[in-house]
Amino acid sequence: MLCYSVDTMKNDVTEAKTTTMTVRIAPELNEKLDILAHNTKRTKAFLASEAIATYIGRNSWQVARIKDSLEEAKTGTPGIPHTEVERWVKSWDTKKELPPPK
Repeated sequence: MLCYSVDTMKNDVTEAKTTTMTVRIAPELNEKLDILAHNTKRTKAFLASEAIATYIGRNSWQVARIKDSLEEAKTGTPGIPHTEVERWVKSWDTKKELPPPK
């Protein structure tokens, strides 16, 4: 495993501050990151930061929705029976696709 540390700095263009974070990655991933950084003329730190931002953007909504759903379930409000959801999902991409259960 290799370890990288991103220095705290101020970007002259955006005036945005950054912070330091250490990440351990497998040697194979490091080699791929080296190649991508070279080919895109970007730093590994830039690429890592972009990857983390993308991951957070793609996944944070899901965690928030799960938390909301768990809170809703605690209220005792009746949900949709599993069998209805299963029947709806199985109808996807068929000629008789069903509307979402209510």
